[in-house]
Amino acid sequence: MLKVGITGGIGCGKSQAVAVFARLGVPIVDADRIAREVVLPGQPALQYIAQMFGDEALNPDQSLNRAWMRAHIFQHAEARERLESILHPAIRRRITIEVEQIAKNHPPYVMVDIPLLVEKGYQPLFDRIIVVDCLPEQQIQRVMARDGSDAEQIKGIIAVQAERSERLQYATDVLDNTTSMEQLESQILLLHEKLVSLATP
Repeated sequence: MLKVGITGGIGCGKSQAVAVFARLGVPIVDADRIAREVVLPGQPALQYIAQMFGDEALNPDQSLNRAWMRAHIFQHAEARERLESILHPAIRRRITIEVEQIAKNHPPYVMVDIPLLVEKGYQPLFDRIIVVDCLPEQQIQRVMARDGSDAEQIKGIIAVQAERSERLQYATDVLDNTTSMEQLESQILLLHEKLVSLATP
């Protein structure tokens, strides 16, 4: 079974691509979902966060105080690093466990949807890395159209993500999303066939 990571900058269309793979029957592991689950009350990661940052990091119901944490790591760069030193090992472990569980069903490949694949060094987990790619100006236009965000705000998000060239450098496969959804889907169908054939002894 091949382990395939899929990533892309904000507005590049990664979620649309993942939805097409899911329709083709590809098992998907969602890293964003896992990131939310590892900080649920009772999880070890949340307990470590409370030990490291104090009671302010928790709401009265013992859930993560996301608003406080966002403000805190925005003001203190070292706090972000400390938080990520707790979160990413926990996320990595959970991804590995879920992939192993899926492997028991012997699919040709499993796909992990992971926005920060390159930024947080998840490359060694995968046999193949798919990058969904488009032009930076398209990213801004698409996110503005999608959720009404301000252009400068989107540029700020793009600035803290990996550069387009860096993502492409790690890609074993690129899905070009500079044209239409139809073009993207046709590329995905071809790539799906390729991945199935690569996984077949």
